[in-house]
Amino acid sequence: MRSSDSPRVLDRPRPDDPGLLTRARTAAESVTDPELPMLSLADLGVLRDVRLEEGHVVVTITPTYTGCPAMETMRADLLLALRRAGCADAQVRTSLAPAWSSDDITDRGRWLLAEHGIAPPAPAARRTGPVPLTLGRATAAVPCPRCGAEQTRELSHFGSTACKALRTCPACGETFDHVKEH
Repeated sequence: MRSSDSPRVLDRPRPDDPGLLTRARTAAESVTDPELPMLSLADLGVLRDVRLEEGHVVVTITPTYTGCPAMETMRADLLLALRRAGCADAQVRTSLAPAWSSDDITDRGRWLLAEHGIAPPAPAARRTGPVPLTLGRATAAVPCPRCGAEQTRELSHFGSTACKALRTCPACGETFDHVKEH
């Protein structure tokens, strides 16, 4: 007997099932990032594509940076969500090109980050041609997500994850993560 809490695994999907792609896309878009659980993979911009290939669901994701340790959890969570949506033989592929950019975070994702006390990234610098080399880091103003003060200070270039910096706000005294631009 099946419990109502156990995942519903349907029979192998039919390639001619008109709702298959919609169910797969909805399931993939519902998966959250393991390091920023307030964001879906779609809001984070790592969910790149959901398609049917020869009757099989194929999902493509891109890491926020090469070697991101969260990729295996993302893959497992996607496969579980897809299986629950009736896509038992779905595949998850990783694509490194085009590279992920913090500009891929949706407006909703940026809003959710700030709502959870994490400073969203500013627009990433776009370069064409030679890359100028500088000593030290260029620091852009990072407003405090709690009080909005413009003057904050970086405590560590690496926060709770490699893609975040740790900052503090002298105005309200809060310490917060900042998703770095890249």
